[in-house]
Amino acid sequence: MDLNLNNKIALVTGSNRGTGECIATTLAKEGARVVFHSNERGGAEAAAATVANAVGVWGDISTEAGCEQVLAQTRAVVGEVDILVNNYGTATAGKWAVSGTNDWLDMYQKNVLSAARLIQGLVPAMKAKGWGRIVQLGTIGSHQPNSIMPHYYAAKGALATMSVSLTKELSHTGITVNTVSPGYIRTAELEAGFRRRAAKQGWGEDWNDIVKHVVASEYPNPCGRIAERQEVADLVAFICSDRAGFINGQNIRIDGGAVCYV
Repeated sequence: MDLNLNNKIALVTGSNRGTGECIATTLAKEGARVVFHSNERGGAEAAAATVANAVGVWGDISTEAGCEQVLAQTRAVVGEVDILVNNYGTATAGKWAVSGTNDWLDMYQKNVLSAARLIQGLVPAMKAKGWGRIVQLGTIGSHQPNSIMPHYYAAKGALATMSVSLTKELSHTGITVNTVSPGYIRTAELEAGFRRRAAKQGWGEDWNDIVKHVVASEYPNPCGRIAERQEVADLVAFICSDRAGFINGQNIRIDGGAVCYV
């Protein structure tokens, strides 16, 4: 399937590693010119060096100054962006009894305002072109939040809500806005964490056996496994294409059926 992303320019935040790197690489393979991003100097450049015609920018987008830096660097090297994938986001441990105001503000800066500031900076040029794609990386926790990490789930819920508002704001502009909400994704960090647990619980060392225990104990889903990074990246790439032009304002779960409601 040709996604017709040739000559499109895409900025993927937090793409120096993990799922973001996989998304950026996939968009590049589909023909887009990709801007890799890292919050730290040097991280994005190393990732971009592995992809033809890609570039790297950096800036701490949890801050207003960092967002302005990323926007300026991006315009300097590729011009205006057609596709914005707000992949960057992070969670911190927390509970209702101990998470203070600064913890809540930190999660909103990293998961909501980082995306909002880049959107405000990039949307005017998308409007002028009459075409654009904005994809937010959410979580199924915005559908079914846990009692732990309330500040993180609240922030991700705000990101999804913000996206619906933005969809209405951008009516008739040629720009679509969607949220992609994964469950567990097999990243290096997640796998390492589950392998440590497996060693303590006696689950063995085979990854497939470990996944069976994870599914049985905390992530039941009809597919019986967790997502691979490439599966999430493929969905994002499709949403960015012309073939998904009538998919707009959606919060699309990619969770193996873990969240079950109509």
